Amino acid sequence: MSDIYIHPDRKKLRIRPFKALRHFRNLIADKEDTAQVFYTIEALNGKALVRGFNDFVSTEKGKQRIEERRSLAPLLDDHKTIGKFPEGSVGAAYLDFMQREGLTAAGLVEEFDRFNKDTQQFDDVLQWYGYRLRDTHDLLHVLTGYGRDALGEVCVLAFSHGQAPGPGVIFIAYMGGREIKKIAPRGAPVMAAMREGKRNGKLAQRVVLEDITALLAEPLDAARERLGILPPTQYDAVHKIFRQAGQEPKEVLAAE
Repeated sequence: MSDIYIHPDRKKLRIRPFKALRHFRNLIADKEDTAQVFYTIEALNGKALVRGFNDFVSTEKGKQRIEERRSLAPLLDDHKTIGKFPEGSVGAAYLDFMQREGLTAAGLVEEFDRFNKDTQQFDDVLQWYGYRLRDTHDLLHVLTGYGRDALGEVCVLAFSHGQAPGPGVIFIAYMGGREIKKIAPRGAPVMAAMREGKRNGKLAQRVVLEDITALLAEPLDAARERLGILPPTQYDAVHKIFRQAGQEPKEVLAAE
């Protein structure tokens, strides 16, 4: 990879709200079309990625990660190596999560590449940083305790916004929360769960700065404490209210 931090030929991204709304509606129509998430974020984020990158570069950990310049997707898909981490570790929990959900880091890369197929790519450090944000998404599920149901995805996106603010990410989280609220039992704190995710992300240490190999080896509870990741109390409350209403939240929200 080039040592150029931000390629001079990169165009400044404009905020395009109508394009974002169109892609979000496409996502609602086909929730499996993950590429619509990337289109929506790009249409709204403007300079957010560059601002987040500049914050990243300004830290000692960020400079160290750039010097190492590791690609996370192959690391996170090396299940044989991750499987050697002890029970109760971040790595063990991550492996269990990915296998249970039938996910791979490469699968997320494929969705991103589908979104990027007609977009000019730049071999710069900013691109590597964007990939790093992308590739830690499923790891955030494990660290935060949010599942892969619709509300869990909303809360992880809100947490991500707290970590690295971007209008596109919080737009999807907010609008997704509104969609879920329509089918949630009365009194379920759906939007409070989304806001708690955002707040928890802001309060926690930035996961993107971490040495991911070392993080995977840590005990999960200790890693959460060290990073300052608070428990998802409002998310759990929503699930409890669904069950009290005689509905299994993972089944109902999976359909959303």
